[in-house]
Amino acid sequence: MWEFTRKRPITTAIGIVVVLGIVSLALLYFIPTPPSRVVIATAFKGASFEYFGLRYKDIFARSKVRLDLRETEGAVENLRLLQDPNAGVQIGFVAGGVSDGTHSPGLLSMGTVDYLPIWVFYVAPEPIERLTQLQGKRIAVGPAGSGTRVLAERILGKAGVTSERATLVPLAGRDAMDALVNGTVDIAWVQGAAETAAVQGLLRDPRVRLMSFPTAEAYTRLFPSLARLVLPQGVIDIERNIPPTDIQLVATTVSVLVRSDLNPAIVTLLLQAMSEVHGEPGLLHGAREFPRSFDSDYPLAGSAADFYKNGPSLMQRYLPLWLIVHAERAVALLVAGVALGLPLLHFLPMLYKWNVRRRLLYWYEQLKLLEAAIDADPGGAHMAERLLEIERIESTVSRIRIPLAFTDQLYDLRGHIEIVRRRFASRPIATDHPPSVEKARSGF
Repeated sequence: MWEFTRKRPITTAIGIVVVLGIVSLALLYFIPTPPSRVVIATAFKGASFEYFGLRYKDIFARSKVRLDLRETEGAVENLRLLQDPNAGVQIGFVAGGVSDGTHSPGLLSMGTVDYLPIWVFYVAPEPIERLTQLQGKRIAVGPAGSGTRVLAERILGKAGVTSERATLVPLAGRDAMDALVNGTVDIAWVQGAAETAAVQGLLRDPRVRLMSFPTAEAYTRLFPSLARLVLPQGVIDIERNIPPTDIQLVATTVSVLVRSDLNPAIVTLLLQAMSEVHGEPGLLHGAREFPRSFDSDYPLAGSAADFYKNGPSLMQRYLPLWLIVHAERAVALLVAGVALGLPLLHFLPMLYKWNVRRRLLYWYEQLKLLEAAIDADPGGAHMAERLLEIERIESTVSRIRIPLAFTDQLYDLRGHIEIVRRRFASRPIATDHPPSVEKARSGF
C-alpha cells in the first residue's frame, strides 16, 4: 500500500506528460504552424500574372511570410508545377479555359480575380476587323506551354488561322511588343490585364493599332470560358483620346489555384491579398467585382467559400498571422476542455465514489474467498492460517484512510470481518498453533 502511495506522484506526472504530448501533436496536426516561405507560379516577365504576384508579395511580407515568384511559361506549366509534389509550388495563376478540375485533379480554386482580355495589336495602314484577315501573317502568340498560346490556337483555329496558314511565333509580353514595333512580327496576340506595362505601352504607341472583335458575342457562345468586354473610348488617355472608339474585346478570367494541402493560415492570407489587390476598380470592371467565388473550371475550396460568405474572422481582422495560430490553438484547447469537462462534472462524483468503494470491495472479495476456503476445510487442517489471514485483513483495513462520507461503509466492512472471525474462531484446529492463533481465536 505504501509502495503504491510513493509511486502515485510519478505515475501522475507521466500521465500528465503523455496527455500534454498527445494534445500538442493533435494541435500541430489540426492547426499546423504556417510556413515562413511560399512559392507562387506566375508567368514570364511583364505578364499579368507577374504583376499580380508582385503585389501579393508585398502583402505577404507584411505578415512576415516570404512569397517567392516562380517564373514560368504560363498557365499550362503552372498547372504542371502545382500537381507535382516535388516542385515546391503551392499557389499558381491559371487562365480560364486552359484546363479544369477533371483534367487537373487535386487542385482547389480560391476564386476568380480578374478578366484577362485578349489584345490583338498590329501595325498596318488598313484596319483589321476580322480574325480571318490574320491568315498569312506572322503572329506572336506566346511560348508553347503558355495559356495564351493554348487559347490563341483555339480561337484562331475557328477563323481558319492555323499553323499551316500563318506563322505562329513563340513570343510574349515585352518581347512580343518589341517584335511588333521592329517589324519582326505582324501581329502581337497579347493576353493580359490592361494595367500591365506591355499592354499600356502598346495602347499608347501611336504606331500600333488595336483590333476590335465585332463577333465577340459569337466567341463567347463557342467558348463558354470567354466573356465579352468593352474598352470605352478615351479610357486609357482622355486627353489623347485613347482608344479613339469603343473596342470590343473577348476575355477569359484568372483563377488562383492552390494545392489541397496548403496551410490554412496561408490560405487565409492569400484570400486577404486577393481581396486587397483585386477589389479595386479596373479599366474593365468596377470596384468589388473581384475576387469572385464562382469558378466554372475548378472546385472552390471550402475555406474560400466561407471567406466569401462571411468575410475574415474577428481574429483575422485584428491579429497578425503568427498570433492567429496560437489564438486558434488556445480556442481549440478551451473548446475541447469544455466539451470534455462538462461530462466529467457529471461523471466525476460517480467515478470518485466508485474508486472509494473499489478499495473496500477488494477486501470484501478477500473476505469472501477466505470464508469459502474455511468452509471447504471442515477438518480444520488449515484453520490456523485462515485465522491469521483474518487478523491480517482486519489489521490492514484498520489503516485504510477514506473520506468521512464513506466511513459508515468502512465500519460495515470491519463489522463483517469480525463476524467472519467469530464464526470460525470456535472451529477445531487440527494441529498445534502458535500463541497468535490463540489471540485470534479469543478475539483479543
